[in-house]
Amino acid sequence: MDKVLFITYFWPPSGKASLHWPLKIIQHLSELNWLPAVLTVKEDIFSHKDESLLKHVPPNLNIIKTGTYEPFKIYRKLIGKKNNEALIPSESISKENKSLGHKLSVWIRMNLFIPDARAGWYWPAVKVSRKFLMKNENYKVIVSIGPPHTGHLIGKKLSKTFNIPHVPVFIDPWTDIVYYKNFIRNKLTLAVDRYFEKTVLQNAKKVVFVTHTMKNDYIRKYKWLENKSHVLYWGYNEEDFEGIISSAPQDGKVILHAGNIFDYQNPVNFWKNIKRKMEKGEKFKIKFIGTVSPGIKKTIEEISLKEHTEFVGFLPYSEMIKELMKASYLLVCATEPRHVPGKLFEYLRTGKPIIAFGNNNEEVKKILEDSNAGMLFNYNDDAEDFFIKKGELNTNIEIVKKFDRKNIAKELVEIIKD
Repeated sequence: MDKVLFITYFWPPSGKASLHWPLKIIQHLSELNWLPAVLTVKEDIFSHKDESLLKHVPPNLNIIKTGTYEPFKIYRKLIGKKNNEALIPSESISKENKSLGHKLSVWIRMNLFIPDARAGWYWPAVKVSRKFLMKNENYKVIVSIGPPHTGHLIGKKLSKTFNIPHVPVFIDPWTDIVYYKNFIRNKLTLAVDRYFEKTVLQNAKKVVFVTHTMKNDYIRKYKWLENKSHVLYWGYNEEDFEGIISSAPQDGKVILHAGNIFDYQNPVNFWKNIKRKMEKGEKFKIKFIGTVSPGIKKTIEEISLKEHTEFVGFLPYSEMIKELMKASYLLVCATEPRHVPGKLFEYLRTGKPIIAFGNNNEEVKKILEDSNAGMLFNYNDDAEDFFIKKGELNTNIEIVKKFDRKNIAKELVEIIKD
């Protein structure tokens, strides 16, 4: 069996959505005559925990857990949270918080932590994994998952030290990820970050992107990437839907959003349209599973939809899937044209009509049109066209099933085996 080392900061019992891809891909690789090992942290102190995910970890998987130097204790103090209070991603970069502590914490995050807030993982991870690789030879490839892009730097270091091919997987862009857009990063920070990004890509044997648009964007930036770049979609797990029956609410329509939603993903005119419909006698309920930014909560309140909105908060993954299957419509918000939200693929598998927002996001639009699963709108649209044409939507589940991670794992094998 060929050996592969995965580097992923997020791992069960963390409840971070970013771990679902490596977790399931690793499970399927074990069935495809590969022997995976995982390098991760001892504890993810930022994210909610989902103990139910532990049952999906292969029992004989070699897991190397390391310490890390985290800034989040300092961050909690700056924003006035207690040590045991959960940190909310959509709040951490919201511009609604005008406090000095919040502004200082954002400036520190944007300018002093390079490439990201998990930079303190680099040296502990390198130290421990070097010892591991010295004792465990014949690893054929190293696969790193980012963000956090610190994982890619660890992968590059190990690749060069042990002469093992490195394949970084880019879930999001690196130096121009969307949430940097409205914040100031100094020139030195940007120069160092761009250097890190370029050297990782230069060293990589192959590079995997989770969208075609991101891949094409990187090739425009680095022409020499063209012959070693590949796309593997985020996908979903078919087995997670086994035995779950789709249902519909009896007292009106439920519009559900699952995952983190940020200030820059706020479809204000859509909320206003829902309010107008309710004033005409239609019944709607808005439900958020996961974290919701202060800006969106403020809009919901200003439009007088608060009493018709439920903020559920974090749910274990299996419970979240059940909630998707009970909704009337599923709402997804892409951050920018290079972004295909991971949640979209679970949405697709439910067969429920999808309302998507994302300015000029042709890739999301194509996926929805090919599967006849939903419609995409710009953020300033009220999405009224969805309610007019929703009867024409009928998801082609056979097309959707090509996104099953069992299929994606087979594609990854073809990439890493050379």
